Amino acid sequence: MFTDLHSPLQQLKHDALTQLWVKRDDLIDPYISGNKWRKLKYILQDATAKKKKHLVTFGGAYSNHLVATASAAARSGLKATAFVRGEKVNNEMLVLCALYGMELIFTDRETYKDKVACYTDYSAAHQDTYFIDEGGASAEAALGCAEIITEIPQDTAHLFCAAGTGTTAAGLLQGIQKAGLKTRLHVIPVLKGGEFIREEMSSYVSTADERLILHTDYHFGGYAKTKPDLLDFIRTFTAQHGLLTDPVYTAKMFFAIDDLALKNYFGKDEKIVALHTGGLLGIMGMKDKLVL
Repeated sequence: MFTDLHSPLQQLKHDALTQLWVKRDDLIDPYISGNKWRKLKYILQDATAKKKKHLVTFGGAYSNHLVATASAAARSGLKATAFVRGEKVNNEMLVLCALYGMELIFTDRETYKDKVACYTDYSAAHQDTYFIDEGGASAEAALGCAEIITEIPQDTAHLFCAAGTGTTAAGLLQGIQKAGLKTRLHVIPVLKGGEFIREEMSSYVSTADERLILHTDYHFGGYAKTKPDLLDFIRTFTAQHGLLTDPVYTAKMFFAIDDLALKNYFGKDEKIVALHTGGLLGIMGMKDKLVL
């Protein structure tokens, strides 16, 4: 299942940048797209090696990770269960999860905080379960994301990615360090107080590295929060480039690149690669805000 990979580099025209490229991981798969594909690759290999037949994971009601896990499980002949944070709802994402056969357990926010306890209680009554943390956060996920570095030009001066848990960013930094590249990794945390991403990354990679740069001022109010200037940017960017972004992650990253370019942050003709981590189904959660 994780053998065919379609993730080209696409150059974007930009008034202030001559070398702006997008690593189109959003094209890998419509439902296991972007970093979800990368993260689940070795997670599923580990589950299979341990002869586990039932994936148990966690996420919010609009989680792309849940859809990706549900789809991957169905294609692999595995069962899947998800603890969904918050009250019971029905939306486009959860409909897809259910169609893929995923069991959904809606969990109040206080109980949800202790994911290990949720999993332990559930697994006591269900055999062959395999724990997958929220967003797929794990050493296996970071390993999968590290492979992205082998697919981008070695003369890339700046590599950008959006970050929620920091797992993807940790994998990218792993890959940069392993390859001995000079590429600077620019991480755009999508939550307030995003400096914590550095500590999260340190679970998988040494973050005492001058190539790692966090830009913590592009969260637009916090996770899944937006402001009018971000929504305006999304509309303009999509119409100009024909490239969809999601308001939670990648739109904030592209906004940051554009803003930094206007501030003359980059050197002339430096090669910049933006990692499009997919998750475009997240647009559905903000459709009312995006449509004028």
